[in-house]
Amino acid sequence: MSIAKTYTPADVEAKWYQRWQEQGFFKAKPNPRKPAYSVVIPPPNVTGVLHMGHMLNNTIQDVLVRRARMQGKEACWVPGTDHASIATEAKVVALLKEKGIEKRDLTREQFLEHAWEWKEKYGGIILEQLKKLGASCDWDRTRFTMEPEMTEAVLRVFVDLYRKGQIYRGVRMVNWDPQGRTAISDEEVVAKETTAKMYYLRYEVVGQDGQFITVATSRPETIMADVAVAVNPNDERYKHLHGQKVRIPLLGREIPVITDEYVAMDFGTGGLKVTPAHDLNDYELGVKHNLPVIDILNDDGTLSEKAVLYVGQDRFAARKQIAKDLQQAGLLDKIEDYASVLQTSERTGAVIEPRLSLQWFCKMDEMAKKALEVVETDEIKLHPPKFKNMYRVWMENIRDWCISRQLWWGQRIPAWYLPDGSFVVALNEGEALKLAKEKAGNEQLTRADLRQDEDVLDTWFSSWLWPISVFDGFKDPDNPDINYFYPTDDLVTAPEILFFWVARMIMAGLEYRREVPFRNVYLTGIVRDTQGRKMSKQLGNSPDPLDLIAEYGADGVRTGMLFSSPAGNDLLFDIKLVEQGRNFSNKLWNAFRLTQGWEVNSELPFASEKAVEWFGAKLQTTLTELDEHFAKFRMSDALMTVYKLVWDDFCSVYLEMVKPAYQQPIDAETLKYTTGYLETLLKLLHPFMPFITEEIWHELAERGPKDYVCVAPWPKAQPVAGATDILDRMGKVLDIVAGVRNVRNQKNIGPSKALTLAAKTDEPELLTAYESVIRKLANVSELSFVEAGPAAAVSFVQGGSEFFIPLEGHIDLDAERARLQKEIEYAQGFRDSVLKKLSNEKFVQNAKPDVIERERQKQADAEAKIAALEQSLAAL
Repeated sequence: MSIAKTYTPADVEAKWYQRWQEQGFFKAKPNPRKPAYSVVIPPPNVTGVLHMGHMLNNTIQDVLVRRARMQGKEACWVPGTDHASIATEAKVVALLKEKGIEKRDLTREQFLEHAWEWKEKYGGIILEQLKKLGASCDWDRTRFTMEPEMTEAVLRVFVDLYRKGQIYRGVRMVNWDPQGRTAISDEEVVAKETTAKMYYLRYEVVGQDGQFITVATSRPETIMADVAVAVNPNDERYKHLHGQKVRIPLLGREIPVITDEYVAMDFGTGGLKVTPAHDLNDYELGVKHNLPVIDILNDDGTLSEKAVLYVGQDRFAARKQIAKDLQQAGLLDKIEDYASVLQTSERTGAVIEPRLSLQWFCKMDEMAKKALEVVETDEIKLHPPKFKNMYRVWMENIRDWCISRQLWWGQRIPAWYLPDGSFVVALNEGEALKLAKEKAGNEQLTRADLRQDEDVLDTWFSSWLWPISVFDGFKDPDNPDINYFYPTDDLVTAPEILFFWVARMIMAGLEYRREVPFRNVYLTGIVRDTQGRKMSKQLGNSPDPLDLIAEYGADGVRTGMLFSSPAGNDLLFDIKLVEQGRNFSNKLWNAFRLTQGWEVNSELPFASEKAVEWFGAKLQTTLTELDEHFAKFRMSDALMTVYKLVWDDFCSVYLEMVKPAYQQPIDAETLKYTTGYLETLLKLLHPFMPFITEEIWHELAERGPKDYVCVAPWPKAQPVAGATDILDRMGKVLDIVAGVRNVRNQKNIGPSKALTLAAKTDEPELLTAYESVIRKLANVSELSFVEAGPAAAVSFVQGGSEFFIPLEGHIDLDAERARLQKEIEYAQGFRDSVLKKLSNEKFVQNAKPDVIERERQKQADAEAKIAALEQSLAAL
């Protein structure tokens, strides 16, 4: 059999992925004879392309799914994409602008035609890229959050929750994106550290000429929306202003001075401008004191007519102008720079405005209580569990969910308005007309009299139904798929959407299936560069995953991502990790080539019994350890366990024990065990490194059309009698080998030179039993037992035994004696200099205790080194 000298990933990856699909290995359907294992993909945005976070997340999912498939479970990994309302609409708007088309010049229907055209052209790119990574999804089950069945499910849930009183329409404070002209969720807000300016404004006290109160603000353009100035009632500086009024600078409108302990006396000036329409805390303060609300902003961030001043100007242009005007009017005390956090839109980059807005909301309190309970009781386990506290805090302080968005791309809110401004909520227009006639008591109403709400639903309102809707659980709540695959088993996602997606899926599952949607949530960390910065295209610190795959192979990238990615902790990505992954592939390939290059002589006796016994015990104990890592979702530890078993134990030790001398044959029994071990290792590695393991699996022997490692049975730990003793004995033997090799390194004796080894030991039976192993690994030509060390020998101690290696004939003894004497003299000189320093009373009195302790440690180290060198010299 001709085997390629080097492993070339590009030659095999596409081939095996195609064959896996042709064999139908990724397809899943209800099978009462097998336990179900199901995972739903966190649906990437249709606007997305593969990035490093996707690589980590989907590699972990694939490892779990492939292992479950090998365990004999009906493994179902459901792929799909999210319609991503804001991001997709922004993409389409930008594309239209390039063609000279403005969104405002199109009807809703015309715009949606363009959006669907864009989705069909670009929306599946990321799923195709996942195939290059090796993702073993059931692609026949691919779903899209805006496909008809999904949309119907979303609308059914909206109508149901509205009729239960869980959804309402009202004016509340929201995050407003002036560029996207829509409300956005907290999850879509990105905090950016910046240096901002604090403006100190003078508000004149009404009826007290020349008297002012100074108020600090970072947004002077909002003063036209002020409705009060608040001070702490205990602040002595402002007690004379209680019940007074002040004038808004430039505008001149009179507003009251109110008192509230919410105001911090030691922050700013102790005076707080209250602007309920443009600050959440101010809004709550306004509600408490029954203050009016004045919204001075248009949807696009320009000042409205209610501002009176600077009407039509952009908010930031107005800020610059008002600062100048305040300065000229003598109403600006000073401007200071300060460290601030800017809240920006993840999708458009625009600075967010807190804004009162008429929106649709979903009540969260009751659903949140149930969703908290199942996590507290570990019915759903978070991995790592440290996230339980964070989850609890958020769920106990949850706010109602703003579910409406001022966009066209998305599921349109199923509410229809009557001519009098009232509305009905219905699944479709026909049902809405019927309800409208009943509500108005007017049978003459027609569809033309109704106007559907212009807004669409928050994208999360479709994805919170994902574990149910992917199995058509709303269309048919009792269908075979939902009954078999729900609840799903494991969810792999990022901590930043623990609340915005994970918590809401739990709520939806409990509300509509009376069951949790998954049993485990594995929370990955953020992929960062070696400087700790989050990887992003903007910073230019994120490699293209497809370029990495092309250069290092998918297996190399997968293992590189997992080498240091403990659950919930950020991954500091270093290209060296991927290089290590590629090197691991090469190591495995070379081990395979080595074993296949051996000729067999069936007449030879079984020569490797101890090696086979040891690796068998090592393999079984590792299997138990590996299963524990998987059970606790320690994915990085699981990979490292297999990595060490393959690289350190199998390649570096076992194969060295059993390989025949150059151009000599091997006995059949040893080769049989070795091949069997290699096949087991391929199974263990397959979830992590699917491509190279499948290639070697098929190269090992002629296999049937369905004999693939992809569906080979996962190895089960089988206890080995006396395994602890077997491993302990071989451990001692390998320590002896390491001792001999260390002497070779110290004395510059090449590995090809055979040495003699004498042992002073109470365990001669151990050395006798493993003599062939010691001879082979340490290149020892003779092993003897002595009562005292021979002349001109160097010794080392392992355990309770002392070993001697005569050096005559291997090194120049006179030169070695001279070298040792020179090292002794140098060490003595160093020790003497330390002793001189320690005998200096002035140094001892003035030096810090830790400095003196370090000097004494240097003395001790030097004396120990001198003793060791003198012992070596005496042995010669």
